[in-house]
Amino acid sequence: MEMRGSGEPVTPLPDRLDFPTSDPLVDRLFPSVSQGGSWELARTRRALRALGNPHRRFPSLHVAGTNGKGSVSAILHAVLRAGGHRVGLYTSPQLCSVRERFVVGDGPVPEAELLSGADRVRGVVEEEGLTFFEAATVLAFHLFAETNVDVVVAEVGLGGRLDATNVLTPLVSAITNVAMDHAEYLGDDLPTIAIEKAGIIKPDVPVVVSERNPALVDVFRRVAAERGAPFRALDPLRDIGDVEATRAATAFSVRTDRWGTLPLRTGLLGRHQAINTALALAALERLPGPLLPGGAAVVEGVRSVQWPGRNQVETIDGRVWIFDVAHNAAGVGSLVDTLDELGLPRPWVALVGIARDKDWRAMLPPLFERCSSSWLTRPAMGPEERRWEPAEAAAEIGGMPETSYFPLRVERDFGRALRGAREEAGDGTVVVTGSVYTVGSALLALDRTPFGVAGRG
Repeated sequence: MEMRGSGEPVTPLPDRLDFPTSDPLVDRLFPSVSQGGSWELARTRRALRALGNPHRRFPSLHVAGTNGKGSVSAILHAVLRAGGHRVGLYTSPQLCSVRERFVVGDGPVPEAELLSGADRVRGVVEEEGLTFFEAATVLAFHLFAETNVDVVVAEVGLGGRLDATNVLTPLVSAITNVAMDHAEYLGDDLPTIAIEKAGIIKPDVPVVVSERNPALVDVFRRVAAERGAPFRALDPLRDIGDVEATRAATAFSVRTDRWGTLPLRTGLLGRHQAINTALALAALERLPGPLLPGGAAVVEGVRSVQWPGRNQVETIDGRVWIFDVAHNAAGVGSLVDTLDELGLPRPWVALVGIARDKDWRAMLPPLFERCSSSWLTRPAMGPEERRWEPAEAAAEIGGMPETSYFPLRVERDFGRALRGAREEAGDGTVVVTGSVYTVGSALLALDRTPFGVAGRG
């Protein structure tokens, strides 16, 4: 057993970690569907119609945006639960197990219930030729209807306009922000991407946004006006105050129309979580009477919310780790800002794995600037066709004058990279980031899976 300088034992990791490259439960749910396919809503609508339109049997809130939409969804779920409601939460992608996408109440739908639900919808899914995400969305709405939830919070998977979740007509829509991501699907400039995300805005349905770029806010405002949707843009300088981000929590105040100014504290770390919370509260205060939470439920829900893999700080075997799924330049910017604030022990050693279709050239330099060294690797999980080659990235980044002096390690095997980063960090902090697959692979290896659910089927 390895010992630290303090005499504290540290459990060694093996040279090679053997765990699944994917969640076997995915194939057990829908073995014959494709991961890709054309992007449209018609198939999803037809499948839901054949199942009796389960998505019309519950009220919902719909959340889109480039970054932060998962956190906003988790906050909405937690506050509505604190208000005494049975809440369904549909998010994507998962970190370790596909079950994370389907939450009712305080945890994922049990595996047996998930498989039984898939059996009931599989015929329609196959007949309509749904993609996996479309099938999962249909399954989620079917399960939520069958389990008689009071309300559903649904996170957009990609974009908004043509996302399978956009079959919903929610009580409120929320849009976090717009940044460059998924350009091959959404467009190669921010106004075009904003139009895609504005696709969730429905006639007469209130919409709240936290985007701060005036030109992009104008895109959302214009679409809302065209559709007769009541519109509000968050103003952080007006609506948020007294922000203090520490390793333990983020404390701040939010000015609301419904509950006055609320002093709040959340375990979601980073200043950006104050903005995400304020957006969630702006959506919640537009709910009708039976679903409108009281001020006490708001405070308790914000306090209790958990959203793994987002600036998640853990002490494991005496070492500090931070896990963040930042997968675009804006996400990395938020991560490094949070690192600057939290005062985590140094040195900081990064463990990074990024999908090949992401803009890693923009993502890596800000991270390298903060870290004593960085290990580039390939996460154990994730589709093979999207995995980058860390040696190629290191060669290109190392050739840039502005980044050539940052120490880099390349280890294609994820288990050895994880072990190496941990050993090199010593009494400091390991920063795990780059994608949900990287964070999920690390959480599996370190036995810190969300809800205690391992991605092993």
